[in-house]
Amino acid sequence: MANPSSALAICVKNDEYDASLELRKVYKFLPDAEASKGDQLRVIDESGEDYVYPKEFFVCIELPQAARRQVLAVLA
Repeated sequence: MANPSSALAICVKNDEYDASLELRKVYKFLPDAEASKGDQLRVIDESGEDYVYPKEFFVCIELPQAARRQVLAVLA
């Protein structure tokens, strides 16, 4: 991934977190070695804050540069 500070993932599950995560929405996630050890991702959720969620709730995605810029602009 070119810029790990703006890695992207799609939410595919939100059990018990439906107020914080929207299904099928693209989220930014941040590198977090500790969270990764526990099969979790540090995600910037609906509150605009970053929290740790189960990795199984997301599918990491790579987008072409033009699409990536547009998605990141919307998420900013």
